[in-house]
Amino acid sequence: MLTGGCHCGAIRYEADGVPFHETNCHCSICRRTTGAPFVAWFSVARSDFRIVQGTPQRYRSSEKGRRSFCPTCGTQLTFEHEDMPDEIDITTCSLDDPERLPPRDHTRTRSKLSWVELGDGLPEHPESRNPDR
Repeated sequence: MLTGGCHCGAIRYEADGVPFHETNCHCSICRRTTGAPFVAWFSVARSDFRIVQGTPQRYRSSEKGRRSFCPTCGTQLTFEHEDMPDEIDITTCSLDDPERLPPRDHTRTRSKLSWVELGDGLPEHPESRNPDR
């Protein structure tokens, strides 16, 4: 089981099942919502994810996407896409032990910042792995 939560401890979650889509996303929305040059994410089946403490705030960050964050400290926690209702993306560094899920690739590198140099040898996808997302 994976466990995690926000910086202040108000929100806690658990995730069972097998994580997938471990990535570093370079899209402009991820950058703007976190203030970081890219964001590490992983996915699990929606049915394997649960909030066990607190209530995150949710908002629509794009036409088909919703993000959740802690209303107290602002930690971004999840992303949900309407076209993928059976999965949920979780910010890797909100895990209690983010070392357990290193990224396997980089997504949306077409919009990567010019001063970010990728030298880790991981596969790079100019957009998403899934063209519908």
